[in-house]
Amino acid sequence: MHHAPADPRTDRTLLVTGAAVAAAGTAARAEALAVRGDRIVHVGTAEDARAALGGRADETLELDGGLVHPGFVDAHCHPVMYGQALAWVDCRPERVPDIDTLVAVLSEAARELPAGVPVRGFGYEHRRLAERRHPTCHDLDRIATDREVYVMNASGHGGVVNTHTLHACGITAGTPDPEGGSIGRFESGEPDGQLWDAACDLLTGPAGVKIGNHGPNFHLSEPDDIMADHLLRAQETFLAAGVTTVGDAQASRREMETYLRARESGALRMRVSAYLTSALLDVALDLGVVHGFGDDLFRVQGVKFYADGTLGGWTAYFPEGYAADCCHHGQLYHSAEEYAELVHRAHAAGLQTATHAQSPFAIGMVLDAVDKAQADVPRADMRHRIEHCGLPTDEQITRMAGLGVVPVMQPQHHLRTGDGTLTAIGDLGHRYNPAGPCLPAGVPVVFSSDAPVAPPAPLEAVSAAATRRTVLGTVLGDASLRLPVSDGLHAHTAAAARALHREHSVGSLAPGLLADFVVLDADPLDADPSELASIGVRETWIGGSRAWAAPGR
Repeated sequence: MHHAPADPRTDRTLLVTGAAVAAAGTAARAEALAVRGDRIVHVGTAEDARAALGGRADETLELDGGLVHPGFVDAHCHPVMYGQALAWVDCRPERVPDIDTLVAVLSEAARELPAGVPVRGFGYEHRRLAERRHPTCHDLDRIATDREVYVMNASGHGGVVNTHTLHACGITAGTPDPEGGSIGRFESGEPDGQLWDAACDLLTGPAGVKIGNHGPNFHLSEPDDIMADHLLRAQETFLAAGVTTVGDAQASRREMETYLRARESGALRMRVSAYLTSALLDVALDLGVVHGFGDDLFRVQGVKFYADGTLGGWTAYFPEGYAADCCHHGQLYHSAEEYAELVHRAHAAGLQTATHAQSPFAIGMVLDAVDKAQADVPRADMRHRIEHCGLPTDEQITRMAGLGVVPVMQPQHHLRTGDGTLTAIGDLGHRYNPAGPCLPAGVPVVFSSDAPVAPPAPLEAVSAAATRRTVLGTVLGDASLRLPVSDGLHAHTAAAARALHREHSVGSLAPGLLADFVVLDADPLDADPSELASIGVRETWIGGSRAWAAPGR
């Protein structure tokens, strides 16, 4: 039998001094932090912290002011997809104001690529393009007619391809819309290049990942070394933002293989909790992958479902229609009955569920399904999640409290797209991401980025929730919908850790927990809420080891 070599860091000690330390669950600040191996052993005065290490430390981190804060927890994001988006051509509104510019930047990229290699871009927002429309296949034909051109919408729920790709994928006027997806069409009925949600299955090739009506398919296959680069690039960005633990909110075979290879090679540095796409529910149940399968570095935590679509793409489901177009209703991925059955099966097996739901109708579907599953198979402390949970009513927030349901919101969404949401759904849009009413109702609201839809930037998210001011200056709703900074920080640390069933290891700085912390330039509680995003991250530590430092440090 072979034994793993002893870890020389197991008993190595670290003393952190010279900066205030954000002790767990309080606005009080400590002087120092003591770490043995990868765990915190003391938070308190410098003298007591040193004594807790037997009077001396193997390593001392002597800081020059700032704040030692728990590592941020991003409970809903897509790291591999984010790395992919960072590698693709940047087509966000800040760089691409109109379709001619979109064509120009993608054409420039095409000239740099070898013949036949796909040209892919990410991040366009059609309502912020000057033309106020999606590009078409004809627009993208100006870039290339001999290879794939694909530009993904900022929502991640689909995008536009050129004519070459339509032909290569066999998409014609006679191709029906798949269940849970749509193919855009010109008035003639010919495809216009748009592929949404389940229609993106058509892009992944015969042997690629297929997820049917279980959500958008962004799981494009690329060689192993490219996938490793995607994760490496994303991980560096998360660590630079002070994020130490993430929840991957839609893992397929592609993501699982990428994480497991990175773990084996030692390249996986941040902690990952994966939520399998519900297209893999049968596989997970057959394998018995339940109850947090894995360890402190990588684990499978639950299953990701979709109820409706996105607000940004006008696919969130409103039975009465959109304010901007009463004939447009958005979509549901499953009937209420089919969805409730899926949740029931996961719940009965002990799998936590995380369901994308934006509209009041979709949120109601989730609450009804969880209510029925709990009534049939009572299970304590499941913490079923609603992802985004953009427009819950006050009554639904009260129901969440009673059912122990956790809303996982992204304040950066209303920061960036709040004005478009007002256009789409009218005054109801002022209520987008109502974090403020959650805590008084006993609902533990959680924050996250949904990267690549928004970059990992926890302090920007906390600021957006505290001010509810959009990038265009609109203030959404009244003061009751805002969440104070202290509560926002909790939503992006301890509450987010709890949503991942990890509160006993990450999310706060206290004895016995993992030594995951970030060194900030300033204390967010002392700053103007609107200025939080300007507070810099100096260093990020995971398990008592420095994982990232700002250049020059």
